Amino acid sequence: MPLQAGLPNVGAMTDTFAENGASAAHAQGTRVAVVTGASRGLGRALARALAEDGYRLVVDARDGAALRAAMAGLPAGAVITALAGDITDPSHRDDLRRAAETLGGPDLLINNAGTLGPSPLPAVSEFPLAELRTAFEVNVIAPIALTQLLLPALRERGGAVLAVTSDAAVEAYAGWGGYGAAKAALEQACNVLAAEELAVRVWRVDPGDLRTQMHQDAFPGEDISDRPLPESVLPAFRRLIGERMPSGRYRAADLMPGGGQAAVAADGQAAEPVPGGPGRS
Repeated sequence: MPLQAGLPNVGAMTDTFAENGASAAHAQGTRVAVVTGASRGLGRALARALAEDGYRLVVDARDGAALRAAMAGLPAGAVITALAGDITDPSHRDDLRRAAETLGGPDLLINNAGTLGPSPLPAVSEFPLAELRTAFEVNVIAPIALTQLLLPALRERGGAVLAVTSDAAVEAYAGWGGYGAAKAALEQACNVLAAEELAVRVWRVDPGDLRTQMHQDAFPGEDISDRPLPESVLPAFRRLIGERMPSGRYRAADLMPGGGQAAVAADGQAAEPVPGGPGRS
C-alpha cells in the first residue's frame, strides 16, 4: 500500500512501490539495505543510521513488536519493511529477498543477527553440543545462506556484504569457544567470498565491546555500564560504507575519526586484540 504521509512504512511485507515499480525506484538512485537482528543493540543502531542516510530498509528480528518499536521515530518519508522471523528459517530468508526486490533490489546486506550461546559462557570441555550446533546455524550457516540469496542482485549493483564479527574470532578467550569458533568460521567464509566476488565488497567488522544485551549475557550480574553504546561506533560504519573501502577485516576503533585505517585484505593481517578478552581491557 502507498506510504502514509509523514510516517515511515513499518510493517509486514508491503507493495509500497507497486504504483511506481521496483526498477523505477532503483533507477532514481534508491539505495536498499537489508539488516538482520535490527530490534536492539548494534543492529538497531545501524538500521536507524542507514534510514537517516536515505536507505530504504528491510529489517528483521524474531520479536516483531520489539522490531517495530526499534524502528519508530525515524524521519518522515523513511521506507522500512520490518519482517519478524528466524534467520535460520529458509522461508523467512526468502521473504527478506523478496522484500528487498520490492524496494528496488539490495545494495547492502548487513549480517548482524547472531547468538552468544549459553550464559554463563561454558568452557569448550563442557559446551552443550546442541547449543554449539545452534551457534553455528545462527552465526554461520544462516548468514551465508542469506548472502547466497542476495548475491545475484548485489553483483548487478556492485553492492556490499558486511558481517559483524568479534575479536573472539581471532583470539583465545576462556569461555568464548563456541561463539568465537562460529565467528571465526563466518570470517573465513567471508574472506574467501571476497576473493571470489570481485564486483562485491565483503567486509568483516569488529565493533569492539559495546553496551548491548548480548554483552551483558556474556557477563551476567556484572556492571557493563562502562562500555560505550552501539551508537558510538556509527561513524566508523558510515565511513566504511560511504567510502566503499576495500574488502577485508576492520576494527571499528580504527575507522573512527582520527583512528586510522584497520588492516585490510591487501595484507590479510588482523588488528591487535585487546588483551584479557572481550570487555576485559
